[in-house]
Amino acid sequence: MSDNKNGQNNGSESVLRIGSRDSELAMKQTNMVKDALQKIHPNLKFEIVTMKTKGDKILDVALSKIGSKSLFTKELEVALENNQVDIVVHSLKDLPTTLPEGMVIGAVTEREDPRDAVIMHPKYSDCKLATLPKNSVIGTSSLRRGAQLKRKYPSLSFQSVRGNLNTRFRKLDEADDYAALVLAVAGVVRMGWKERISEYLEDDVCMYAVGQGALAVECREGDADTVELLSPLSHQNTTLRTVAERGFMRTLEGGCSAPVAVHTKITDKGELHLKGGVWSLDGKEELVETMSMNTRESNLDEDPSEPRAKRPKTPPENFCGLVPLRDCQFSMSQAYSLGVTLAETLLERGARKILSEAKAGNAAVS
Repeated sequence: MSDNKNGQNNGSESVLRIGSRDSELAMKQTNMVKDALQKIHPNLKFEIVTMKTKGDKILDVALSKIGSKSLFTKELEVALENNQVDIVVHSLKDLPTTLPEGMVIGAVTEREDPRDAVIMHPKYSDCKLATLPKNSVIGTSSLRRGAQLKRKYPSLSFQSVRGNLNTRFRKLDEADDYAALVLAVAGVVRMGWKERISEYLEDDVCMYAVGQGALAVECREGDADTVELLSPLSHQNTTLRTVAERGFMRTLEGGCSAPVAVHTKITDKGELHLKGGVWSLDGKEELVETMSMNTRESNLDEDPSEPRAKRPKTPPENFCGLVPLRDCQFSMSQAYSLGVTLAETLLERGARKILSEAKAGNAAVS
């Protein structure tokens, strides 16, 4: 945190500087985190520092063709490394599964609905994807969505659409280029446009991106005070689900350049179910598997009588950058292992070939 000792603040009051992209959605999400922190730490002062990332600046190229794993995060992480900000708020789905050295995810907030949604052009407001005219054009910036939906709706055409949510809605509503858009429910809801959703896509139609719907708060690993300050923001069920998802993604070495998707849930009995899949770019090849674990049984292996300070600490790197939750390290380890095991099962079934061909095919048309 900045204070009068480092010249960032003229008074004696500490200020926590929060890095954020400057889009309207990013600012809404950052303010959600800021407001939550303010309630927990009412005596702290918070300041939002905005910037643009590479992904914000390049708007005429599909995300999968830009060729970077940190399209929406790198500039924010550089500011964090250079002590220009103290924390950064990201959509977790934008964060690579391997973070820059010295960076950790200090908290993952409770997940919004992670599903994808269909937003129809006004003239098709009464339609679903299944009832749109043949060859209708659907706008999506995601290979993952495109591959799954091509498989389900081969009569439709899928084309890239870029820009922030405001821009995409304008492209939909003010022209006839697209019959519909497919977007993350979470962003649409946070923008206050829930009433525009025509259809929610369930996992048998379109599984979602790793981490979709959750916000991640990144900080410097060595900044123990900030790590501790962020810990109350963490949501245990969301953390376990996304650790499993990120373990799955890391093992597959997937990303925005190949169609990889997941679906997770934790039941009332504590069962974590992870469904993961990979697809060819045209959707014709598909590999999907489901595995599960009991999160409550895994926590029984921790000895509550042992002082917390003496319990072995798992490095955040083992959880794809997430700081271990108190009294939940073993569950997180098991969730991560679940993701790894599921990915290895798909690799044994031929996922490596599908993903390699998808990446090569995507690069060939760049």
